[in-house]
Amino acid sequence: MPDHDDNNEKKWYILDGHSLSTLLVVLLAILFYVGLTNFGVISSRVNMFLGVISPFIAGFCIAYLLNTPVCFFERRVYQNLRFKWVLSIVTVYLIALAVIVILINMVLPQVVQGIMDLAGNMDSYAKELNQLVWQLEEQFHLEGEGFEEIVGYLQDVTRKLMELVTQSLPRLLAAGMAIGSGVVTGVTALIASIYMLAGKARLVPQLKKMLYAVLPKRRADRFLEVLSHANQVFVGFINGKIIDSAIIGVLCFVLCLIFRIPYPMLMSVVVGVTNVIPFFGPIIGAVPCLMILVLVDPLAALRFLVLVIALQQFDGNILGPKILGNSTGLSAIWVLVSIIVGGGLFGFPGMILGVPTFAVLYDLVRQWVNKRLAAKQIDGNGHPVGPKGEE
Repeated sequence: MPDHDDNNEKKWYILDGHSLSTLLVVLLAILFYVGLTNFGVISSRVNMFLGVISPFIAGFCIAYLLNTPVCFFERRVYQNLRFKWVLSIVTVYLIALAVIVILINMVLPQVVQGIMDLAGNMDSYAKELNQLVWQLEEQFHLEGEGFEEIVGYLQDVTRKLMELVTQSLPRLLAAGMAIGSGVVTGVTALIASIYMLAGKARLVPQLKKMLYAVLPKRRADRFLEVLSHANQVFVGFINGKIIDSAIIGVLCFVLCLIFRIPYPMLMSVVVGVTNVIPFFGPIIGAVPCLMILVLVDPLAALRFLVLVIALQQFDGNILGPKILGNSTGLSAIWVLVSIIVGGGLFGFPGMILGVPTFAVLYDLVRQWVNKRLAAKQIDGNGHPVGPKGEE
């Protein structure tokens, strides 16, 4: 009898799969409740932790962006040399350094000078705009409350833009001081990126070894397959977008010179940088540029509007598909959803990375749906199909 009681007592400690799942759900619910009730404390701790590891996050981003050209030099240029990996890393970093130095020497002084000139001449631009409005009123006999409201609205916009530009100059100086104080962080990120690229040949096998040790082989294979697909999507999208935006920025600068648009370097930098954002990029870049040009030269603003529309059509229909191809596999509506959700949650980085992230999730859901339909031997309309039918 005691032995029988001992066996019954031991059974209380045996948990099957259903019990473990229930326990896990309860624990997650408790953690979620604790997280909501202490959201401020947890958020501050997370921000502190991210601030500590931010150099390594930046280093990983740098290494990830430079990994593609490093692999290119290793496989195509130095494939027959002994220290091809070291030579590839040194070559890519020297090229990146040269590009940064050239951009700083060519672009940054003109952009800063353009902002300073714009801020210094803002009063005269506002007076000229008001004079133009009143000349139009006298020439075309525009009178009435509607026109007065338009004039008042233009004056209000002009005043707010002047305040914005005036307030932005101290912020730019503060940003410059912050950048100067963050040199140590930048150097740490650079060194970390070099170590990550140099140790990738050993780090990746170690991570795979750990993965196969923790997970069953089938799940580990599936996880690595998903990571490989995600890497292809992110590399193709990010590299393609950088090249595409650089080309659009150069074209915008050349066309601004041809059409005699003021501050061509400033306009092209804004258009090129914002073009990294899919779908909304040209609009986001064009709006502040048009507001500036309306004050400086209304006719130049009209020419710039036509130029941006032409660039957007060229990029969307010719250049973008040629460079990016179908790297994401998303339709226009899902691209729009991913940009809005990513931007709302994570700001500017979310607008850029939201599209490839959503593309990976979309592909996983698509594979799961096809697998379930194949198991039920029906297609997307509920019609029966053969055992080998995928849809």
